[in-house]
Amino acid sequence: MLYRELSDEEYADLAGRILYEDNHLLVIYKKSGEIVQGDKTGDEPVSEAYKAFIARRDGKPGQVFLGLPHRLDRPVSGITVLAKTSKALERLTAQFRDGEIHKTYWALVCQEPHPQEGLLEDWLWRNEQMNKSFVCAKERPGAKLARLRYRTLGRTERYWLVEVELLTGRHHQIRCQLAHLGCCIKGDLKYGAPRSNPDGGISLHARSIRFIHPVRKTALCVCAPVPASWKGLPPALTD
Repeated sequence: MLYRELSDEEYADLAGRILYEDNHLLVIYKKSGEIVQGDKTGDEPVSEAYKAFIARRDGKPGQVFLGLPHRLDRPVSGITVLAKTSKALERLTAQFRDGEIHKTYWALVCQEPHPQEGLLEDWLWRNEQMNKSFVCAKERPGAKLARLRYRTLGRTERYWLVEVELLTGRHHQIRCQLAHLGCCIKGDLKYGAPRSNPDGGISLHARSIRFIHPVRKTALCVCAPVPASWKGLPPALTD
């Protein structure tokens, strides 16, 4: 057996988290705390779980191909795109690299944003040892320009819901830039949140993605449901 045997409960859970699938793409909902690809923890990546899922569902006796054109940080939930063919992987990787993929994130933040919406442009420097990014001066060696647009959508009793459109793809960009604005993300201890979330993740969610299908050349837009733990949002926003 090439892949581990999934329990019926695991199989049903993975099936329920498929947001879009065709012969070339698999778009899934990644839970907070899951890793997309293997790391030093030795935990099973969600990509490997879906290989086992496809092998069982489709009765594949050999290797299942699932490529990773992008990554989503472990504490972040939401949309993750996997490529089922090498052609799709190569083309999607190029689209992500060239900024042709439009990604929207939602974040619950601990302070009200001022102003309510705007464009953030900061120079970020990554500290590899701390695995953390800092806003810095342009002149610092290794500094990279980070740009995003944000707007406030609503609030719960204690937090504000902010929508973010990424214009660049820097390390911990949303977390760092929102914290620098004075609006750290709920549960994000690394960037100033006062307390952790019960599940150990942070309230940052990859909400939607828009791109041109790498093979069919048609427009594709996929939206991920809001995590069940995000309580208190207006129903109109969580549909």
